[in-house]
Amino acid sequence: MDLKRIIDVAAGRAKADLVLKGGKVLNVFTERLEEWDVAICGSHIAGVGLYDGEREIDVSGRIVVPGFMDAHMHLESTLLTPAEFERGSLPRGTVAVMADPHEIANVAGTDGIDYIMELCKDLKMHIYFNMPSCVPAAPLEESGETLEADDLRPYYEKDNVLGLAEVMNSSGVTEGDEKLLQKIIDARRAGKIVDGHAPFLGGKELNSYVAAGVRSDHECTNHFEAFEKLEAGQWIMIREGTAAKNLNALLPICKPPYCYRAMFCTDDRDPEDILKEGHIDAIIRKAVAKGVDPIHAIKMCTINTATYFGLKDSGALAPGYKADIVVLSDLESINVEQVYVGGRIVAMNGSMTSRTEKVIPNSERILHSFHMPPVNAEMLHFPEIKERQRVIGLKKHELLTDEIIIQPTEVGRANNGIDIERDILKVAVFERHHNTGHVGVGFITGYGIKRGAIAASVAHDSHNLIAVGTSDRDIAAAAEAVRQLNGGLVVVADGEVLEALPLPIAGLMSPLPIEEVTKKLTLLKEAAEELGVSDNIDALMTLAFVSLPVIPTLRLNGKGVIDVNHQKIVEATF
Repeated sequence: MDLKRIIDVAAGRAKADLVLKGGKVLNVFTERLEEWDVAICGSHIAGVGLYDGEREIDVSGRIVVPGFMDAHMHLESTLLTPAEFERGSLPRGTVAVMADPHEIANVAGTDGIDYIMELCKDLKMHIYFNMPSCVPAAPLEESGETLEADDLRPYYEKDNVLGLAEVMNSSGVTEGDEKLLQKIIDARRAGKIVDGHAPFLGGKELNSYVAAGVRSDHECTNHFEAFEKLEAGQWIMIREGTAAKNLNALLPICKPPYCYRAMFCTDDRDPEDILKEGHIDAIIRKAVAKGVDPIHAIKMCTINTATYFGLKDSGALAPGYKADIVVLSDLESINVEQVYVGGRIVAMNGSMTSRTEKVIPNSERILHSFHMPPVNAEMLHFPEIKERQRVIGLKKHELLTDEIIIQPTEVGRANNGIDIERDILKVAVFERHHNTGHVGVGFITGYGIKRGAIAASVAHDSHNLIAVGTSDRDIAAAAEAVRQLNGGLVVVADGEVLEALPLPIAGLMSPLPIEEVTKKLTLLKEAAEELGVSDNIDALMTLAFVSLPVIPTLRLNGKGVIDVNHQKIVEATF
């Protein structure tokens, strides 16, 4: 920033480089809309008022607001390269994201972090990082790598690293796990923020978690939990992703005084939703439709997010702030007409003004990340079916699961535990990083398919190979297809692959353009619908979380069925 010049422009002694003329400008500090000009000098705003510029753009009749920020997300969960994610979300007004690269870190450690940071270089969007706190996510996980405090410490010297990402091992914090606490200590010493992830944590356990310096949570599924965490001093990130949709349940905190300590995040949002519905703009739109004041909704993804993460010159349209600006047609439809980053227009009417071309770096470790034996149906067979069968119960539009105990019928016994009429399906997780041969097998309900199988290498957070189906034959066929693709999403019926999306980048991302990924993803979901998948879950994103042993109640990984609340294996199957 040329300080002398921006002062002269602000004072009216010199013309601005660019002036947005005559729009209704949102002041996030006073919550007022005023018809003013926005004067831009270089990459920053010089002033808001009446200004002349070397270049002027008429935005009269439009609403001018700060650029939107996603408070917590995983680039890898979009299934896209960062450049393609930018192409889908930047035209929708998202100028910055707070990315946690723990998906690729679970596959390839710091090599994975460095790889995705390289992919983010020279993009127009501001991509900030929070370092993965839990790789692996929990002691019972089987990840590709383990990251300790020493591995993370050097990253805090980078300007684009803002903190320590979601501390999922809340019991490790409350019980004083020294290795985990050292990660928190290092982040705080570096002046960085510490994000949380602690579903249902309350009372004195919550107090001890927050006392350690964990300042946010994005796992609230009801407003009572959110209120308790707000009272404990945490900021609340309201998540509205593809599988987990918490906005409706948290609408009570989208009004004063609670909304001043709340933010919006997507966490995990697939490209189909981004193209069809939008990104952060979709959350604002939905909130406004539910009765939330649009000014409060916009503050929750602009100044609130910037304040929480310590981005002192972002999130507002005011002198000296970054000229990251979104021009809306109105405050009801939240239709994004123009997007500016650093004072330059980067998108108009839903499209980028120019495309960022990125070459995918060649990396043997990232592009060939499967190390496991071929899959066959014998790996899935139970020697005997118990009198009482423990089943993972999926919940509508949530990541939480129930523990369900059933008595197998004769049909179930005849089919090695599978009972399609009762929606009791078999689910399996195959360890794919270290060639251990571990296979965890369990049962699941709520998924709904009546035939075939679905498999994926996107399986949070360790990203082993997960498959669910109506027969051992189809489950094995789907899993083997993913292995042969070196990562991907697959739908199978009668032993034949119906649809597939290869994900060769760490088994998590595709190098294809967002339109092609979306087309393939749509075909996959349509194929899953034809198999009968429940209409109240996302066939792929919901399946991906069945293996994450930090969200209650039951999960499955290569070691077996896990009771999350007690962090113990209750059905060992390998």
